[in-house]
Amino acid sequence: MDKNFAESFAEEWIRAWNSHDLEQILSHYADDFEMSSPKIISIAGEPSGTLKGRKAIGPYWSKALALRPALHFELIRVFTGVDSVTIHYSNDAGQSAAEVFHFDSSKRVVKAFAHYA
Repeated sequence: MDKNFAESFAEEWIRAWNSHDLEQILSHYADDFEMSSPKIISIAGEPSGTLKGRKAIGPYWSKALALRPALHFELIRVFTGVDSVTIHYSNDAGQSAAEVFHFDSSKRVVKAFAHYA
C-alpha cells in the first residue's frame, strides 16, 4: 500500500464524513463492500454486526448520521498495510476509533472493520 494514497484516502474519508453527504461517503466503496461494526448491532439491529452492499449499508449510515447531526471526525493517524489502510480518529464526543479498510485493485474499499475505544 502506497503511503501517499493511504494519507490521501484518510483525509478524503474524514472530509466526506464531516460533510454528512452520504453519496460522498459511499464513493470510497465498491458496490458490494462489507462493513463490520459494533454500531451495526445497535443502530441497524443486525446481530452479526456485519452488513454487505451499498443498499444495506447506505440506510444504516443515513440513520447513524440522523442520530448524530453534529458528528465530526478528527484524523489522528494513518497506518498502512499490504492492501489495507487503518485510520485512527476521534469524534466530536471525544471517542477514539480505528477503522481498517481493505481495497480492491481499483482502490475501492471492499471490506471495512470499525473498532471503538
